Amino acid sequence: QVQLVESGGGLVQPGGSLRLSCAASGFTFSNYIMSWYRQAPGKERELVAAITSVGGRTNYADSMKGRFTISRDNAKNTMYLQMNSLKPEDTAVYYCNAHRKLLLNEYEYWGQGTQVTVSS
Repeated sequence: QVQLVESGGGLVQPGGSLRLSCAASGFTFSNYIMSWYRQAPGKERELVAAITSVGGRTNYADSMKGRFTISRDNAKNTMYLQMNSLKPEDTAVYYCNAHRKLLLNEYEYWGQGTQVTVSS
């Protein structure tokens, strides 16, 4: 059974930091591109950051560059998102995503999300 379980969300003051984790099971984690998405109330889900399956190449949305860092530990089947200098506009539900294309097949899994609230 495929599972992606996010943790680490919560309430933080502006300028603060949080570290999100995504624990994966039920599939070969190291074969998948892993990403963080977020969805704020009334807005569409948007890509936050992604990291390749091998090599660890990363990609960030412009508004997160320099503040957020995505990483993964394939030995632990876990992905992380270090979020610094948080702003109220970072308030959203953050989702973990696993994605892989293999020949003509595409595989994608989502976690349930973790709430991040940035407020004083």
